[in-house]
Amino acid sequence: MNQELKLGMIGLDTSHCTAFAKILNDSSYEHYVPGGRVMAAYPGGSPDLYASYSCVDGYRKELNEQYGIAMLDSPEEVAERSDAILLTSVDGRKHPEQFSRIAPYGKPVFIDKPFALSRQEAEAIFEQAAKYNVVLMGSSSLRYAEEVTQCLVDREAGAVIGADVFSPMPTEPTNPGWFWYGIHGVEMLYTAMSTGCKKVRSVGDERSDQVVGVWEDGRIGTVRGNRTGVYEYGAMIHREKSTAFVTNVFKGGRPLYVPLLKKVMEMFQTGISPIDPAVTIELTRFMEAANESRRTGADVYL
Repeated sequence: MNQELKLGMIGLDTSHCTAFAKILNDSSYEHYVPGGRVMAAYPGGSPDLYASYSCVDGYRKELNEQYGIAMLDSPEEVAERSDAILLTSVDGRKHPEQFSRIAPYGKPVFIDKPFALSRQEAEAIFEQAAKYNVVLMGSSSLRYAEEVTQCLVDREAGAVIGADVFSPMPTEPTNPGWFWYGIHGVEMLYTAMSTGCKKVRSVGDERSDQVVGVWEDGRIGTVRGNRTGVYEYGAMIHREKSTAFVTNVFKGGRPLYVPLLKKVMEMFQTGISPIDPAVTIELTRFMEAANESRRTGADVYL
């Protein structure tokens, strides 16, 4: 439990890479999370995604020069040298193939958002994880935002009977609809509501998207993705005895990645994932169904 793990990183095309390295590697940093150190990385990148190819060289250079992280030629080399792996490729299309290359090494893996771009892909990833006994989790940092998790701790407020969430939602055709950035809002919704959604209906235009989900027990959860207006996250979480308004998730100045990485390091150290695969699979299907409903205008059953 006290051993410092050798961590590998796959996909250096997101600002998460440098943020994670600072939190995990810089023991002088006020928000330092102990337990592991990023030692090796595979840059990767997607040649048809501007957000990827325009950034990968800069992040690769920063990670190598500032943190001494070795740059390797393949995901397999990273897996071989590491005790645990952060799969951080910004492009969700890359995750199934990259995970399939490292799964046979049996190392614990965190997959950054979006975990996968369809339920079929998510299920295939978990099937491979089971085959090779890989401990695995995937999550957006908003799942562990303190303002969200703290308001759910109050047992006296009773069960959650519904939630209305909003978040920014810029879009990217290669990772369509909710998968690119709206996933943050969906993670908040599922943190409050958990699994059990049976159908969704989505409406939207160039300014925003709105999804209404109906759960098997009759509860209703909504998520709104904004492309205009204020760049904020928030939620109204409705309980049996009260309603809590979650806002200002950046309050206190601590990066949102800190509570996420604490959970990731706990998983790496203990071998126990904090998220049931069923949650990740349904959350992925929720976004897939929401995208379909947006195109057709009809209810889509999960």
